Amino acid sequence: MKMWKSLFIGCTLVMATASLCAAENGDTLKSIKDRGYIQVGVNGDLFGFGKADQKGIWKGLDVDTASAVAVAVFGDLNERLRFTPLTAKTRFTALQSKEIDLLTRNATQTLGRDTSLGLDFVQVNYYDGQGFMVPKALGVKSASELSGATVCVLPGTTTEQNAADFFRSNKMEWKTVTIENTAELSQAFWAGRCDVLTSDASQLAGLRASAPKPADYMILPEIISKEPLAPAVRHGDNQWKDIVNYSVLAMINAEELGITSANVDEMLKSENPKIQRFLGVSPGNGAALGLDEKFAYNIIKQVGNYGEVFERNVGVKTPLGIERGLNALWTDGGLMYSPPFK
Repeated sequence: MKMWKSLFIGCTLVMATASLCAAENGDTLKSIKDRGYIQVGVNGDLFGFGKADQKGIWKGLDVDTASAVAVAVFGDLNERLRFTPLTAKTRFTALQSKEIDLLTRNATQTLGRDTSLGLDFVQVNYYDGQGFMVPKALGVKSASELSGATVCVLPGTTTEQNAADFFRSNKMEWKTVTIENTAELSQAFWAGRCDVLTSDASQLAGLRASAPKPADYMILPEIISKEPLAPAVRHGDNQWKDIVNYSVLAMINAEELGITSANVDEMLKSENPKIQRFLGVSPGNGAALGLDEKFAYNIIKQVGNYGEVFERNVGVKTPLGIERGLNALWTDGGLMYSPPFK
């Protein structure tokens, strides 16, 4: 009798927990649909990733990532996004406090952030690594020559810790200039307050592109860290995490399948079952996420596949001039890889 009583209590607790989880699951999506837009945290001043142009139109790889999520949820981009510029110090707090629904601000996924901040990172949208930028007039060709340098760095970031580890492990002295705001930090560097600016290589490329005289600066060849940059959501809402995750993966999968914004309508006629499932011709994927069956079609039609998004914002024909590298598809020697959409 005691065994059955214990079993009953145990089952009751499991059912209560399941009910609680079910109540939490989908809360983010519901609140977003009720208000009609997604509140997104972005860098705000990083050319190529997240920055408003002179007309106030937000552009960048991280902006397009958010756009893909908005299209997945609403089916269109008509006033569906509100952007909150955030510093490295405030970005995670804004997500924790529900000031934003989604963080797409070149944030590095780490064990500590995954476990202690109450956040979940989704599919990486840019594989990066930390580097160093110096004025060409400094005459430095390698990071190994930076002993005694004064370094501009954002406080409270993986960048600051990586730089400290690099100088310590190479037994080199250094001094820091720490400023929380990226724009102010780069201004300090342009003004000569420090010899070196260190950050993710992509961010250095973006900052150099907006420098007063870009040709006066060079990014040193050394990459001293792994920086998988990924969107983040609050921990606890699995549906919202899945939606954001598969919105990013949809762009990658489309590139794998050869689907672009230009040919996606024609691809609707494809007899390939993978393409039929992906574009929602064969139903199932949309319902599994609580979205329209054509959510992936809408993303590719209105935003583009990952290759299009990359080249449009940071690729070799942009002022940043970044090669695909690690961000190429796995079939081309990169790390971009999507699980099956089925």
